[in-house]
Amino acid sequence: MESNAESPLLTSTTKNAHFVGDVEDIPPINGINDFFVQFGVESKKLWYLAGPAIFTTVFQYSLGAITQTFAGHVGTLDLAAVSVENSVIAGFSFGVMVGMGSALETLCGQAFGAGQVDMLGVYMQRSWVILFVTALILLPLYIFATPLLLLIGQTHDISHAAGQMAIWMIPQLFAYAFNFPIAKFLQAQSKIMVMAYISAVALVIHTIFSWLLMLKLGWGLWGGAIVLNLSWWFMVIAQMIYIFSGTCGRAWSGFSLGAFSNLWSFVKLSLASAIMLCLETWYFMALVLFAGYLKNAEIAVDALSICTNIVGWAVMIAIGFNAAISVRVSNELGAAHPRTAKFSVVVVIFFAFIIGVLLAIILAIFRHQYPALFSDSLEVQEAVYALTPLLGACLIINNIQPALSGVAIGAGWQAVIAYINIACYYIFGVPLGLTLGFVAKWGVKGIWVGMLTGTVVQTLILIWICFRTNWEKEASMAEKRIKNWSGQKALEGEQ
Repeated sequence: MESNAESPLLTSTTKNAHFVGDVEDIPPINGINDFFVQFGVESKKLWYLAGPAIFTTVFQYSLGAITQTFAGHVGTLDLAAVSVENSVIAGFSFGVMVGMGSALETLCGQAFGAGQVDMLGVYMQRSWVILFVTALILLPLYIFATPLLLLIGQTHDISHAAGQMAIWMIPQLFAYAFNFPIAKFLQAQSKIMVMAYISAVALVIHTIFSWLLMLKLGWGLWGGAIVLNLSWWFMVIAQMIYIFSGTCGRAWSGFSLGAFSNLWSFVKLSLASAIMLCLETWYFMALVLFAGYLKNAEIAVDALSICTNIVGWAVMIAIGFNAAISVRVSNELGAAHPRTAKFSVVVVIFFAFIIGVLLAIILAIFRHQYPALFSDSLEVQEAVYALTPLLGACLIINNIQPALSGVAIGAGWQAVIAYINIACYYIFGVPLGLTLGFVAKWGVKGIWVGMLTGTVVQTLILIWICFRTNWEKEASMAEKRIKNWSGQKALEGEQ
């Protein structure tokens, strides 16, 4: 990294010791002993971030999943309605909002690694502005959910029930707009434990009141919507109180008009991030959507939604790795530690694979018991049991893929990965799934096999990219990105 007497990046190795824990980049690894020593060091750093991040993502995902589980005990139509709303309407919005917010993950992580802590609060406020406007743009999707679901071929009963649920869930959409930038802001500083505590409290309260309102008091979906909205806003407000109380030091110095500057450039980076992650989220959402076109659609949608619910819980573990590796890669690139960044990728792939295999083994052991937890219908339970082998394979693949996406976010590769997702998912995976499902008449299994194959291809390509990357060049690009976004380039031009 070039030194500059006028630059806040001056003496980066000394400054970065405070932020990312390394005074210098790791030395070249020579021999098996060096490998295991560095593996142990990096594992501690990764799990310090990944542990709380996994708990946070699992707890937050479990809010909707628990609502869906209780809905399965209210009735099959209620379960289908919550599943379609969660997977199609909220799932679409979730993908957009997380994607738009992931630009903040790249910028905050690399700025923090370089010691430019003051910019984190400004970046978060810019993201709030952009995501709030995005929520307004997405609002018609909720208001007109019923005709949209009918237009894409969902049954009349499911469309109307899911459409009503979507209108009730509008407050959750705006909670997304504030929650995701806060999460990226805290993650970049490794302040993830507080998010885990808040999410845990929200989950306990959510479970108790969901049972009370949906089943005990008989409020059904309306009760579920009330509790789910309040749970998300509880997390947002609690995290804001934590930030505004001064616990983040220089990272939060109050509201700033700087949040409204350079918005268009921020939007462009956010859109690249959104396209990358949305293509992944919508791909999974399409699985439930296609099942709605099969014969006996209600049973097919219910069975597949239970499977996607389980995969979703597992993916939340992977998203914990996603957050952790994104922080590790962005911090280390910002600190000009390319070898450390590259080695962290090796470590996260190893742990993501091991945990995916363990989850698949647990599923196989309890394959006769778990379907009854989600539905009282014997038909639905039998359909879920038949999908268990595919579900196990999906747990392994979908535990590795999000972790690799975290590498892409940390390095700022969102635009490139978006093209790869289009090719693997929509040009290859979806046509293959539809061919096997409808032409070959394999039904739900065929759709899932084809689309899972697309995910496998995409995962292999991401692994190849990670190990072919010139990480020294990526560190240099991170330095330029930090200067541009902090306004350093403009200042230098004036001098």
